[in-house]
Amino acid sequence: MSEQSKQSGAGELIARVFVKVGVLPFFLLGALVIFTALSSKFLTGQNLVNVARQSVYLVLVSMGQMLVLISGGFDLSVGTAIALTSVVSASAMVYFAGIFPDAIWLAVLLGAFMGFGAALLVGLVNGIGVAYFDVSPFIMTLGVSSVGAGLALFLTGGVPVSGLPFAFGDTFGFGRLWGIPIPVLIAMVCIVVMWVFMSRTRLGTQIYAVGGNIKAAHLSAINTKRTLMLAYMVCAFIASLTGLLLTARVESGEANLGGTIALESIAACVIAGVSLRGGIGRVENVVLGAFFIVLVQNGMNLAQVSSYMQMVLLGALLILAVIFDQLRYRIIMSGR
Repeated sequence: MSEQSKQSGAGELIARVFVKVGVLPFFLLGALVIFTALSSKFLTGQNLVNVARQSVYLVLVSMGQMLVLISGGFDLSVGTAIALTSVVSASAMVYFAGIFPDAIWLAVLLGAFMGFGAALLVGLVNGIGVAYFDVSPFIMTLGVSSVGAGLALFLTGGVPVSGLPFAFGDTFGFGRLWGIPIPVLIAMVCIVVMWVFMSRTRLGTQIYAVGGNIKAAHLSAINTKRTLMLAYMVCAFIASLTGLLLTARVESGEANLGGTIALESIAACVIAGVSLRGGIGRVENVVLGAFFIVLVQNGMNLAQVSSYMQMVLLGALLILAVIFDQLRYRIIMSGR
């Protein structure tokens, strides 16, 4: 086989991988090579376990963001859902712990339900605005994000809610089961559930259909408005679960939790091959995309890259990912 034929075959293989899974494998390989060269501590078992634990929160939010992106929109209010969940659940836990001092887990459960309720309300408002009033997802979720952030600050006065039950943080923030951190186990269960939901359920198929072509989906007797609304509500619910885990981790209700996670989750999804045009995306790729974002942040910390330059590099990665996403979409549409 000639050298030219080998190069042509390698080029075809790279193109097929790019079309199938996007730019993520190439970014991941580049990150591993660069950061391994910059720090001897990077590619160690302990550091990779640490990255896995840190990536739990972004993985969860990114899976919710993926749902909305596949449906043809996006959600800038996931950070607000996290913050509202944190302050509402923390305040409720403190209140109910005072009422039921001998039933701490009842207080934790009631607080968690109230946190879920606050976040689901955020998702419901987003879904109604986008699906039933045809408001742009950008404007709708940006407005809801501002309203929710203001409410979180109003409820706390800008002061963290302290005095949470010790068992809550000890279990869901720092607890281990079979030697595995409980947040990691929860994330693993959510990944399996989300994979089944998107690939094996009717609603998951409908979300893909609505994002691929909403008019064709409507003509196929799919209730597109309800599907869109449910996508935003599930996204908010997953963000709420993330908010509870983060609250347990910091052991207080914080109105500023999840400040940058909306853009990070969108970046993780785009890098993982989720199309900004809707209809394309895979759960396993998004999980790897979120892990990649945290891995890059970890690698830059070990390489002692300044926090300001980290913002520059992560922004550049997102821009590149969007450019490659456009290129990939054109290749797919051309039938290659």
